[in-house]
Amino acid sequence: MMIEMLTGILLVVGAAFMLIAALGVWRMPDLLTRMHATTKAGVLGAGLMLAGVAIFFAEVNVLVRALAVIIFVMLTAPVAAHVIGRAGYFVGVPLWEHTLKDELKGRYDGKTHTLASPPEAAERSKDEG
Repeated sequence: MMIEMLTGILLVVGAAFMLIAALGVWRMPDLLTRMHATTKAGVLGAGLMLAGVAIFFAEVNVLVRALAVIIFVMLTAPVAAHVIGRAGYFVGVPLWEHTLKDELKGRYDGKTHTLASPPEAAERSKDEG
């Protein structure tokens, strides 16, 4: 009885986080904030749902598979979001009009696809060398 309750709680909370991720895609104003919502809430929701499945079945092979999937999702989702965000920025997907800071503006060369270091970093490396 207790296992079923714990499983149900994990599945419902995981599904709630997945719903929050979906709402984030729908409500957020630009690519970067949408990705933030999907990666954070989506990974947590999927992890909680897989934990519920692993607890419910209580078998070693299910536990190992669920743990492997959780680790895989936790490692790949942020990397995928970074790559998608970077590609979106470089092809010119507009930022939200209320974005306060754009660290890459003026530092990325679209022809050579290189990113220039900020002037402060170049001065520090000269001082250290």
